Amino acid sequence: MSRSIQEIQELIYQAKTQEPALNELNSTSKVAIWRLWVYIISVAIWSLEKLFDLHRADIDIRLAELTPHTARWYRSKALAFQYGFDLLPESDKFNNQGHTEEQIEASKIVKYSAVVESEDGRLIVKIATESGGRLLPITEDQHNAFKGYIAEIKDAGVRATVINYLPDKLVLSLDVYYDPLVLDSNGMDILSAKLPVKEAIETYLKHLPFNGELIVAHLVDALQAVNGVKIPHLREVKTAWIDPNTHGYGAFENIAVSQIPYSGYFEVDWNASQIRYIAR
Repeated sequence: MSRSIQEIQELIYQAKTQEPALNELNSTSKVAIWRLWVYIISVAIWSLEKLFDLHRADIDIRLAELTPHTARWYRSKALAFQYGFDLLPESDKFNNQGHTEEQIEASKIVKYSAVVESEDGRLIVKIATESGGRLLPITEDQHNAFKGYIAEIKDAGVRATVINYLPDKLVLSLDVYYDPLVLDSNGMDILSAKLPVKEAIETYLKHLPFNGELIVAHLVDALQAVNGVKIPHLREVKTAWIDPNTHGYGAFENIAVSQIPYSGYFEVDWNASQIRYIAR
């Protein structure tokens, strides 16, 4: 850990007192030439130590990501996938020769990934891309290419399943007791003409980490913080996800306390949801 500039200066001053040849440098002025040189050298040493700290942190991150047989390593590789590019021979890295930085960046279609291990030891690789601020699955062709990539780089004997599904649906039943001085009967903010309750729900989901746990109590806290909302009564939260056998949504199940999305992310079905606004 780098020292402060003052700490380095003090060490130089202490070293100076032990050198008789420097006794004539005794001015106490802050702008004395010798004191200014001590400051300059101290800043230079401090800057170098800060660079060492950054370098060490970067190396630690790289070592952590490169460690094989960890979920972190597989997630890093999932995010590094480049659609339309081939791997270098006997390597897990892509051949980017002859391509521009823009082309390379555009080929990285997997924007979100989470890797977990199932109870039977299978590696579950969840992925999603992003378009217009929304999380979406990648296309079928892209999905096939990604599965081929994972099969190529995974360790021998590792069983991996790629989850590239539409978002888990959320259906909410919510009573909002509101301040009629701030919101109208449709939940619209009188001054801004926005729908702050819906915005708060969308913001909460957006800020969840990919494959993050939805906690009902935290969602209520987010609603409680909305200007004009006096009491948010979340009567029911239900969710449904893609059935891997039928490739359609299964039956809705109630979320009592919390839920991790099967696809890695949620999306509210506003048409099926019910929000009642009650003046208080």
